[in-house]
Amino acid sequence: MTPKYKSYNIHALESIPYLQKMDKAIIEDIKIVGEIYPFKTNNYVLDNLIDWERGIDDPIFRLNFPHRGMLTEEHYDKLKWGRDRLAKDEFAELVDQIRMTLNPHPAGQTSFNVPFENGVRLEGLQHKYRNTVLYFPSHSQTCHAYCTFCFRWPQFVSNAELKFQSKELDSLIRYLNYNPQITDVLLTGGDPMVMGPQILSRYIDALIGVKSLRNIRIGTKSLTFWPFKFTAEEGHQEVLQILRKVTDSGKHLAIMSHFNHPAELKSDVVIDAIKNLRATGAEIRTQAPLLRTINNKSEIWSEMWERQVQLGLIPYYMFLPRDTGAQHHFAEDLRTALHIYKNAIQKLSGICRTAKGPVMSALHGKVELLDCVDDVFYLRYLQHRDPGMAYKVFKGREAIDNPKWFSDLTTVDKYEERYFEEVKRVEVGV
Repeated sequence: MTPKYKSYNIHALESIPYLQKMDKAIIEDIKIVGEIYPFKTNNYVLDNLIDWERGIDDPIFRLNFPHRGMLTEEHYDKLKWGRDRLAKDEFAELVDQIRMTLNPHPAGQTSFNVPFENGVRLEGLQHKYRNTVLYFPSHSQTCHAYCTFCFRWPQFVSNAELKFQSKELDSLIRYLNYNPQITDVLLTGGDPMVMGPQILSRYIDALIGVKSLRNIRIGTKSLTFWPFKFTAEEGHQEVLQILRKVTDSGKHLAIMSHFNHPAELKSDVVIDAIKNLRATGAEIRTQAPLLRTINNKSEIWSEMWERQVQLGLIPYYMFLPRDTGAQHHFAEDLRTALHIYKNAIQKLSGICRTAKGPVMSALHGKVELLDCVDDVFYLRYLQHRDPGMAYKVFKGREAIDNPKWFSDLTTVDKYEERYFEEVKRVEVGV
């Protein structure tokens, strides 16, 4: 029998029975950090994924529940002080001020990536790479549960100015038809798989009708947070039939699934969900960031990638946490990240070595860290705004101690400065 979906937000912590045995100070920390970062969980996560015997040390607990280390001491103290002393509107202003210091929209998402139609911004679209458009349907701007490290955390907060979404499906279709070089659309959010069959069908049917489109991608963590979406939830058969329409039309369907830890792959229901999705003709690719306190051991990654291949999934990316939100808490330095990736890959057979990493989604494009020799970092762009810049190896060196992100590096060779130059705003569109 499928359990009825039940979600919990920051105001319903006391109703989660598992938390009642925890130290009250931990609950207090969750509430304070939850003022900045959105929190949402559900009964499947609570009952099936978290090892409550481990408590706050459990990786899935860390993945889903906010914790004190996600805030600097300065921000934590300000929130704790202001919550009891400031008026409601003054406290809300403090929360917004702190959020704006956390680089809510990294990598030029709202300033560089938004296309135009006849001089008007197409909100809810991002066109960074020549062949690919990201689309943020207004119907998918939530998830079954929220990840603490999510770089799209501004999508889920109360400040409407931070949200990125589109209510105009027609504008997306016009933009695709005007730009036949676009072969791929990624439906993202939030999580598109929170949509019911009727709404999902509207988007899929419209995209299938675009002749130049070859690949439809759907970014989702529903296989982890609510796999019943594909197995037993009311309407799940309709959802699977809608997805099958993509492959029946001759287009490729890629489910870009987020798995952060082997624990997310162990339940019977997630195995059944994977089987049902693959039966639609979809390909399931997996990606995740490397995160301190959650998966920063090579053994975790090698186990996870090997298990994914056994289930018919394709390991795709090991990302590094983007320069937003609680990056200071979750990110390893670049040398450590490279060490973890190499050790994990070296433990695996060839068919498991499909995951690229460590990868940084930076302003210019996706930067892959290849090696570090004698304090020189070797890198390449897997994707770049200028396609001619991709797949060329270049060198970088530390601009600060213990670099964690591409912007912490600088050029070694003056002839390679162009790889580090600021990107000029170039409007894309029609």
